[in-house]
Amino acid sequence: MRYLEDIRENEHVVEHYLCKSKQTLKTRSGKTYLSLRLCDKTGHMDGKVWEMNNDIQSFEEGDMVKIDAQVVTFQNELQLKIMKLRKSREEEYIPMNYVPCTDKDIDALYGEVCDFIKSVQHPKLRALLDAILVNDAARVQAFKTHSAAKQMHHSYMGGLLEHTLSVAQICDFMATRHKHVNRDLLITTALLHDIGKVYELSAMPMNDYTDDGQMLGHITISVEMVGDAVRNIPDFPHELASLVKHSLLAHHGEYEFGSPKLPATIEAFLLHCADNMDAKLKSFEEILDKDATAGPWTGYQKVLNRYLRRSDFS
Repeated sequence: MRYLEDIRENEHVVEHYLCKSKQTLKTRSGKTYLSLRLCDKTGHMDGKVWEMNNDIQSFEEGDMVKIDAQVVTFQNELQLKIMKLRKSREEEYIPMNYVPCTDKDIDALYGEVCDFIKSVQHPKLRALLDAILVNDAARVQAFKTHSAAKQMHHSYMGGLLEHTLSVAQICDFMATRHKHVNRDLLITTALLHDIGKVYELSAMPMNDYTDDGQMLGHITISVEMVGDAVRNIPDFPHELASLVKHSLLAHHGEYEFGSPKLPATIEAFLLHCADNMDAKLKSFEEILDKDATAGPWTGYQKVLNRYLRRSDFS
């Protein structure tokens, strides 16, 4: 198996990959070509089919495909120039090679999430967390195996769980270092801030937006989930429900980043900072892991809008 993270410029690759997306486009001169997004468990790579001949057989998004391609560089990123392509046969590939997954123990991560839930002292908030993250077996399984994003960060199996736990750990660290912070409220919202992603994104390996994901988004879905849960918890205080919902609505921090509200409580602001830090640092980490540029500087990184430098020194 030639994983995408291991291939280099000018190499010749004959291998099976999952076709995540397929677009039929035209060049400026009107020539038809295919633009593909191919993936395995180590990442994604764009592929282009410039010659639509008999060596390019029928296939669809979501299919496993076998390609014969040359690795080229375009705008500082590796790309596959595909000469031959066909749909793969089931006996030709091992499915788990195409599902990127956290390198951490998923059950251990979920156990740490449960420890955080048990640490919440407020009975109504504890009941809310149990209702959403513990009592529904199907949702728990989705929470444990979903990604946290389509491409940006933690975009692998277990990524949502890993990101959620990391945000809760950051919030827990900060909660005792600032006045006016209600730890129970902060930990509750840290654990629930991205829960809507179990319905926003489809399961791996496709990891694509669902209809609800496209039309509603995970913030709206998360708030609806909280609303449904609190209606089934006797005497759940309306004010407390609004505080929880506000943190979820505001956790992207700014209107320009898709946040319906700006953080108006210290818990909402702290959650936004923790979420943003973990997401950005994970993007940094993934870029440095995969970048093969010679020297300490990476190529330009669109996701962070800058060049990055490794902290190498002698």
